[in-house]
Amino acid sequence: MDWNYAIVTDSNRSLVERLKTCRRKSDSLVYAARLIIAVAIRIALRLYNRFDIVGREHLPRDGSFVLVANHASHLDAVALLAALPLRSLHSAYPLAARDYFCANRLRLALTTIIANVMLFDRDARGKQTLKLCQQMLAKPNNIFLIFPEGTRSIDGRIGRFRRGVGLLLAGTAYRVVPCYLDGTGRALPKGAWIPRPERIRLTIGEARTYERIEQTDDGALRVCADLRSAVLALSSENWLPATQPISQEFNR
Repeated sequence: MDWNYAIVTDSNRSLVERLKTCRRKSDSLVYAARLIIAVAIRIALRLYNRFDIVGREHLPRDGSFVLVANHASHLDAVALLAALPLRSLHSAYPLAARDYFCANRLRLALTTIIANVMLFDRDARGKQTLKLCQQMLAKPNNIFLIFPEGTRSIDGRIGRFRRGVGLLLAGTAYRVVPCYLDGTGRALPKGAWIPRPERIRLTIGEARTYERIEQTDDGALRVCADLRSAVLALSSENWLPATQPISQEFNR
């Protein structure tokens, strides 16, 4: 029998350096730890926060896609991950700001091991991350979790969606699924460290694409506006102004 043997390309790097890269090479210990922690988190969310998922059937069953949601808490990413099959954990990447999550090694290790975060730069270098995301979406079974507001909301209101997600999706056939998270901001508000036993609900909308939108700044802004409308439409509060109708043009 012929054997092909090759040394892992990042074998000479430290664990911290390997965690900063994406896509990360297979690491059985990290994978095992992530799986065990994910199961524990799902049990805790269900029992402690009465976690409820509405519209799970809207999640694509195969291929790559993007989840977009409002952002009010560090619990948002783990709640979205809890809606995915366990087999998808190692190919699901919440996008996170490099300057915040690389502030210290412990924060970096916890977030990359537990949530498999993909780090991006908020400055001009962020375009490199967008290109990497597009390359990974063109391959099968990669999932990105994006919070387009860019920061956690303090009062629960959904802010303006930044154009990065629009630049990623405009003019492409990549599927994007709008989601609305309710209760995470009350369960773990900004500045808090210990979660409260508040109920959390995730509402998942229908997937859509933006292949008919121009790959321009104006097209990106149009994508952002439509995605924000779709997320708002899933909320019980629905803070969308009455003069701004919900677009159904992109539902698939």
